[in-house]
Amino acid sequence: MFLQHDPLKNLATSAIKPLLSKLGVEWSDAEIYGALGQTPNRDMGHMAFACFKLSKDLKKSPAAVSGELAGFVGDLPKGIAQIKSAGPYLNLFFDTGAISNDLLPLILSGKLFTQKITKDTPKTMVEYSQPNTHKEMHVGHMRNLCLGSAVIETMKYAGFEIISSTFPGDVGTHVAKCLWYMKKYNTEAPPKERKGAWLGQMYSRAHNLLEDQKGTDKEDQNRTELTEILKQLEKKQGEYFDLWVETRQWSIDLMNDVYNWAGVSFDKWYWESEVDSDSLKLVHEYLDKGLFIKDQGAIGCDLTEDKLGFCLLVKSDGNGLYATKDIELARRKFQEQKIQKSIYVVDKRQAHHFAQVFKVLEKMGFEQAKDCFHLQYDFVELPDGPMSSRKGNIIPIQDLIDQMKAMIKTEYLARYSGQWTEAEVEETAHIVSVGAIKYGMTRVDTTKKIVFDMKEWLKLDGESGPYIQYVHARIQSLLDKQGRIGADLHALKSLSHPLESQLVQKLLEFNSVVEFAVTHYKTIPVTGYLYDVAKMFNSFYAELSVGNAETPELKTARLGLCEATAMVLKQGLKILGIAAPLKM
Repeated sequence: MFLQHDPLKNLATSAIKPLLSKLGVEWSDAEIYGALGQTPNRDMGHMAFACFKLSKDLKKSPAAVSGELAGFVGDLPKGIAQIKSAGPYLNLFFDTGAISNDLLPLILSGKLFTQKITKDTPKTMVEYSQPNTHKEMHVGHMRNLCLGSAVIETMKYAGFEIISSTFPGDVGTHVAKCLWYMKKYNTEAPPKERKGAWLGQMYSRAHNLLEDQKGTDKEDQNRTELTEILKQLEKKQGEYFDLWVETRQWSIDLMNDVYNWAGVSFDKWYWESEVDSDSLKLVHEYLDKGLFIKDQGAIGCDLTEDKLGFCLLVKSDGNGLYATKDIELARRKFQEQKIQKSIYVVDKRQAHHFAQVFKVLEKMGFEQAKDCFHLQYDFVELPDGPMSSRKGNIIPIQDLIDQMKAMIKTEYLARYSGQWTEAEVEETAHIVSVGAIKYGMTRVDTTKKIVFDMKEWLKLDGESGPYIQYVHARIQSLLDKQGRIGADLHALKSLSHPLESQLVQKLLEFNSVVEFAVTHYKTIPVTGYLYDVAKMFNSFYAELSVGNAETPELKTARLGLCEATAMVLKQGLKILGIAAPLKM
């Protein structure tokens, strides 16, 4: 449940409540607050009160109700400039000087960012970034990482108690293929650095070789050898197990390098290898309880009445599947971590899988199953099509980082040669490259594919992370040159221009944007909002002078508006996991 935290809606609520009383209607503040929304055009009003529900209660048309309410308008409360009827809506216009004087200090003091937004904050685990060991992490993996991280930070900002987790796949056929190729065919020594990425090349070569040998006299032999490798891994002994232990760490090192670069960490690491045997025990436990069905050695749960088919949990050879492991992992989350809600950030291909897993958990008696949610998303593609680790047509994430930083240094930072230290150049290149990737991965709705284009994502004149970072840095440069508002907050009342009014109101919407993002598990409301704020600031700055404002008081007020804008941009970028540079 979300609280009434929007300062402008609260102001509008206080203005509308006495009008309703004159109409003989006693609505709560929450009811009035909930009926408020934005107008499609600022010329029509700054905020609109919808009269549809009232019209049903009063058995009058919405337009008639709106007209009656407008007729009751007398002395307006401070901060409200005008209230008028507009069809089925009652539209309000704010007094820019008054709301700037009363409400902008909420931003400048930082209080807006510490307001409580939610009443119910259930203990929630968000599981994201489930890369496989013995494969190379590539740009496609970054959508999951950036989405999951941003969802977590947004929920934390809103007051939720969050546990972040990851569930890498460190066992399975893909591991066996990689080890098989390394032992049997590879002749080159592993590199001294980035061994995890090199393992991905081994896996790709193994997959392609196995495909080439299908239908030949080697196919049966290959299958036998891969089975033997899997048996050694299961028994935790043998030369392949020893090799697995060594190479698994190479992959973990790669993951940690990427996570450190992205500024991401996890409260809990789970591994497929650690839940494998316990997941089989759990299935047999519920088989004995009569919940599951055994047929010809295979075990599963019949979900046909739920229109989800049959969920296979143990194959006839005695091995489990992904569903088996996810059910055991969920049990651990519920019972060991005591979570009340569980969110899985996994691509859309697994929609049926999670629907089955959640239904099985429900039948097993886990009440939390109803609060499990699969946050699915579409894929990342290159301009020439989909990526595949098997085929090797990927952009390795470490190569991407190198390319981006090189491009940033060459095209954006070379002009500062001799002015900035090498450390400043390196740090800025890092901040901008992270901003480009994280913003690019979160600005597209989860229902749509992302086409990765490095040049587009690094542009300073379009919707990109670096564009918003640049606006923030530009404001900091201005404030360093012209000064900051300091304690002279009364000067804010002199703001009155429509461009100032638009920007002030947009800044005060921040928490409402976060509320919507949290409610819908989406990042696009935040990215779109930050882009709008950046554009509005640039329009304001291009049209109205700050340093040469008409009066000293107006200059101070505009500096305060600039400072508030920078603070909102910084906080918004922060919940996306992006740093706001002081110079760029």
